[in-house]
Amino acid sequence: MLLRGGRRAALLLAAAAGVADAGVLTRRDPDTAVYASASPPLRQALSAAAAEGLRSGARLFSPWLLPPPPHQGFPILNSFASASVSPADLRGQGSAGSSDDSRCCPGCLGRNSIAKAASAVGPAVVNISCMQDAHGWRLGESIGSGTIIDPDGTILTCAHVVADFQSTKAVVRGKVSVTLQDGREFEGVVLNADRHSDIAVVKIKSKTPLPAARLGSSSRLQPGDWVVALGCPLSLQNTVTAGIVSCVDRKSSDLGLGGLRREYLQTDCAINQGNSGGPLVNLDGEIIGVNVMKVRNADGLSFAVPIDSVIKIVDNFKRNGRVVRPWLGLKMLDLNPMIISQLKEKSSTFPDVRKGVLVPMVTPGSPAEQAGFRPGDVVVEFGGRPVESIKEIIDIMGDKVGVPFKVLVKRANNVTATLTVIPEEADASR
Repeated sequence: MLLRGGRRAALLLAAAAGVADAGVLTRRDPDTAVYASASPPLRQALSAAAAEGLRSGARLFSPWLLPPPPHQGFPILNSFASASVSPADLRGQGSAGSSDDSRCCPGCLGRNSIAKAASAVGPAVVNISCMQDAHGWRLGESIGSGTIIDPDGTILTCAHVVADFQSTKAVVRGKVSVTLQDGREFEGVVLNADRHSDIAVVKIKSKTPLPAARLGSSSRLQPGDWVVALGCPLSLQNTVTAGIVSCVDRKSSDLGLGGLRREYLQTDCAINQGNSGGPLVNLDGEIIGVNVMKVRNADGLSFAVPIDSVIKIVDNFKRNGRVVRPWLGLKMLDLNPMIISQLKEKSSTFPDVRKGVLVPMVTPGSPAEQAGFRPGDVVVEFGGRPVESIKEIIDIMGDKVGVPFKVLVKRANNVTATLTVIPEEADASR
């Protein structure tokens, strides 16, 4: 190891040696050599500085680091050698780009990672416009984006791009025009649209198979992951922006949105008018979300519906022709150790639980009230399965309406109660 007194001189000496002889620091293993270059004046300055360090008499290296005699060059620590680049690799690199885009693992950012992700999905991204007219008068035009997810012409997009919602029924805005990246144009038909999730499915017909994007999974995302947004902002086709995931479970209540509970992916990708319905893509070129909105007058606050939620919505479209959402009539809160500790400080009667879902409020006349739920209950099991989050309860219910579920709750003073609740279908006007 380097001794403290000679560390500076050793580094200078190593640098001088490296740039003095054709820019090479030699080692017995040529595959792990480190290469450097410097101008003649810099070489001269480094050599002089290193020589001064040697004259000071500092011992630069411990004996076990020195190569066997005769010493040839200076030893290189393995941590540096393992990251070195051979001359052949250096010759293959240049400012114009590199064909080598190796990544240590899926999701890691390489030199061309964003470009490859965009090119994988780009051909399937479409521009969608809806012309609204009445008796020959043009009333307006809605623009957005979409993604072909099946070669038969099935397209994912946003409901607000293609439909208006009068009461609970979706009304198509007008003629739906779909333009592909290659310039082909088709007339689209809106198959389904869901107001609460803002997801819609459009279908186009083509004589030949269409380019389709792959669906990924949003469950493995974590804050800091790189993502790419594609779409047609302001009708500018083939627009690509990139950023990171800022939050994987942003609640609709955090955004001041009423109605049924939703969760979004929050990113800092640039999203503008016309991006709605376009895909949010991971570095593997898979769709992990559908871009739906941004915060007005704010930069870096964009939101997408997670693809796992979108897949469930599309499955509901296929089975029921609409999204069926069970309703219990409970206001719920996920518990964690910190919240539990605070609640115990406020009330010594709070039940002894490590996890669960707190019920702060029960809606009068709801299925939950009829089942016997009380404010302050902590749900620890739902449908015979332990639960610790609202999402787990929603996933267990799925689209089951009118089906009884056994629920285990804990109450003040550790009283346990087993309830049976029968969900109703949520009122779409809520």
